[in-house]
Amino acid sequence: MQSLEKELRGAQEQIRGHASDFELDFFEVIFELLDWDQMNAVAAYGGFPNRYPHWRWGMEYERLSKTYEYGFSKIYEMVINNNPCYAYLMRANSLVDQKMVMAHVYGHSDFFKNNVYFANTNRKMVDEAGNHRSKIQRLMLRHGVEPVEDFIDLCLSLENLIDVHAPMRVPFQHQEVESDPGKPVPLSHPEKDTLLHLLEKAPLEDWQQDALAIIREEAYYFVPQAMTKIMNEGWASYVHSTLMTQKILDDSEVIDYAARHASTLSSGAGSLNPYKVGLELFRDIEERWDTGRFGKEYEECDDLEAKEHWDRQIGQGRQKIFEIRKLYDDVNFIDAFLTPEFCEAHKLFTY
Repeated sequence: MQSLEKELRGAQEQIRGHASDFELDFFEVIFELLDWDQMNAVAAYGGFPNRYPHWRWGMEYERLSKTYEYGFSKIYEMVINNNPCYAYLMRANSLVDQKMVMAHVYGHSDFFKNNVYFANTNRKMVDEAGNHRSKIQRLMLRHGVEPVEDFIDLCLSLENLIDVHAPMRVPFQHQEVESDPGKPVPLSHPEKDTLLHLLEKAPLEDWQQDALAIIREEAYYFVPQAMTKIMNEGWASYVHSTLMTQKILDDSEVIDYAARHASTLSSGAGSLNPYKVGLELFRDIEERWDTGRFGKEYEECDDLEAKEHWDRQIGQGRQKIFEIRKLYDDVNFIDAFLTPEFCEAHKLFTY
């Protein structure tokens, strides 16, 4: 991994300034340059430079390497929910690509910092992942690689059996639990967090409790990213498309940018591209709240021509989308703002 070259450092300072002027509130971003092999290795670790030892990281690395070599996929950026926010750039990308990715990353960093579903995540997870690596390595030295890895396999098969809404409740317990296997669980208080239940009630050895606690903590770290995939990518795409077209691009870069942006937002029949859906929803909401196309008066209007040209010049669009990026997850976002008109305009219906 290498620090940014002089040209990219200048581009970062320019883009950071535009992001601030756009009133984004982000964690400071540290960019690093990687070649394709390093990028695949970091991607295999889920975006972290270090993770605990396990065979699944190698399997994921092989998958990513083959899809890159055969031309089926290419990673343009990775960004970590951390303070400071770490992001990786592919060395082989053009300067236009790097600018777009940097603007995209500042959108992600703003989302990580402000969206309520990320509020209780560990903002030092890069360090924590390194600590987890050291702990698992020590367990393997004491108890053997195979027993520890086999137990981690079992834990990973259950890693999705957690209470995804638990981080929204305070206080939230990450690891420190008191085990009492002999105490029955009252039927009136069922536990949605199966991993916590196992930590508290299962007859585990101390080292098994340590390993399971690590799997549980990392599972909770990734929960808000799964809950806000469409919003997060949509917001970052909204930021990069706005900054690139209004502030960043030189005239000579427009065609290259348009091609890359179109490629990012493309989607085939029957597939859903979170970048595309999220971006277009944010744009649609901004336009609706700018023109007043919401509320009782608009919804009860049965004059199609009047609705088509409806414009109350309210100008609340930017304020509204900033509010949404703070308070919603994907389910609420789509439920509240995916209208029949939007689906028809973007050909989301299947006949």
